Amino acid sequence: MADDTVEDGPSPVMRGAKRARGPRRDRGELLIEAGLALTSELSLARLLRRIVELAVRVTGARYGALGVLGEDGSIVQFLTVGVSERERRAIGELPKGRGILGVLIREGQVLRLRRIAEDPRSVGFPPHHPAMTSFLGGPIRAMGRVYGNLYLTDKQGAEEFDEGDERALRVLAAQAGVAIANAHLYEEGKRHEAWLEALAEVAGQILAGAELEAVLPRVAELARGLAGADSAAVVVPDEGGMLVVAAADGLGAERLRGLPIPRERSISGEVIRSGRTLVIEDASRDPRPYPRVTRLARMGPVTCVPLQAGGRSIGSLWVSNRRGRPVFTQEAVRVVESFARQTSVALESARTRRELSRLVLLEERERIARELHDGIIQSLFAVGMGLQGAALMISEEEARRRIEEAVGELDRVIRDLRGYIFGLRPGLLAERGLEESLRGLAREFEAASGLVTEVEVDPEVAVGLAPLASQLVQMAREGLSNVVRHAQARRCRLRLKGEGQAAVLSVEDDGVGFDPEQARSAGQGLRNLRERAEALGGGMRISSLPGRGTVVRIRLPR
Repeated sequence: MADDTVEDGPSPVMRGAKRARGPRRDRGELLIEAGLALTSELSLARLLRRIVELAVRVTGARYGALGVLGEDGSIVQFLTVGVSERERRAIGELPKGRGILGVLIREGQVLRLRRIAEDPRSVGFPPHHPAMTSFLGGPIRAMGRVYGNLYLTDKQGAEEFDEGDERALRVLAAQAGVAIANAHLYEEGKRHEAWLEALAEVAGQILAGAELEAVLPRVAELARGLAGADSAAVVVPDEGGMLVVAAADGLGAERLRGLPIPRERSISGEVIRSGRTLVIEDASRDPRPYPRVTRLARMGPVTCVPLQAGGRSIGSLWVSNRRGRPVFTQEAVRVVESFARQTSVALESARTRRELSRLVLLEERERIARELHDGIIQSLFAVGMGLQGAALMISEEEARRRIEEAVGELDRVIRDLRGYIFGLRPGLLAERGLEESLRGLAREFEAASGLVTEVEVDPEVAVGLAPLASQLVQMAREGLSNVVRHAQARRCRLRLKGEGQAAVLSVEDDGVGFDPEQARSAGQGLRNLRERAEALGGGMRISSLPGRGTVVRIRLPR
């Protein structure tokens, strides 16, 4: 929509000509009724619509509009009367605050014109806009600032608006300012009450011992309600350091949950890095949001706030509206920020408690692995040695064959136990760097599986990928685990090298191989690897032939 125009809002069209029918009423009586009607309305959305309708009525205008201003002075909401829904769609976007509309924004004074087109400040009308001539406009002041401007055009029954219309507009604008302030106070009280209830609910669940997986969906749901948004989500790092949508509510929630998100190409990653709120008017036209999230949530306006505890970011919380819906008000942004700050403390408490439990579990798993290795495996090995010695002392062929079969079965059990031990040990990323972590992982894998494991790491590439170390080690672990579970291999090789502007992490084995096409619909491990690689901006390729081994290549940008 151009800036000398008005466009229709979501409520039914009310044309001035239709309302003019019937006995003519005294303007003073209408203004008294208008004041009573406005002060009795506490819903801000309905109040704003009512203000435009009353302005049209008391001045005899054919068209009316109310432009609500943001804190930066731009028009953030535009409500109209007199333009049909079809005309509104044809006109296009909201005005930007130029032309005659911009004059009112800059000067903040009542403006009356006989003909809009004759004023040198006019910038004209866009295509498909109804013709408009006379003009009357004025500011509405509320809460110590200009809240918005009323725009009225086409005085019915006369060529222009007169001084009586101007006085009526001033009175109505003053009444509207008081009513808006009251409605804001009422809605602020309701938001504060909802905020307290939401915070109390989250804190209560965590204090009661609820797991994060049970709390985060409710956090997303409550944030969506507080902001009046169409969708909301909580994004946190997973155990490998990759960002993932831990909880979602509203539009696209089912498909958003569990979605991996890249740190470098997403608003969540940007907010976690900066620790600052990010507000975007239209995500569908902005390159910063992750396109898959934008598509699934049908994002238009979006606000993303950090979840912080102890001076560091532990995740992000975003709320969004569908494309075409209004941007979030400053009040809504502040409520979401406040909710995120207070919720972060509770979430960090739950995360700390969970981490302590995890450490206890890891210690227990390490103890089990050590006892399996030092106790049961050694005992089985001793039994196998004893059976082999007994076989040499027995002359009967059948008895010797059965003993040798038992020894072979013991060897298989020992290999399986070593595989289980490898899975029990978490192999936490060492602080000594990516290269040594990959070499340590290979040594651990070789000791647990019995497979000969070679390692080739380009030190320069490893240093350059240090920020992604935890993700790369996790992917290498997944690849090696696939080898021990499925490949029936004797040897494998773990490599990290550079190829032009990319880095390649590969896991190769000399096992039985498989058909890669069949693996596309099966094998959770390979799907996990592919999703992790894509979330980091790369990809994965599998080369395998039955009986010829397998090569899994993960290619990432450097």
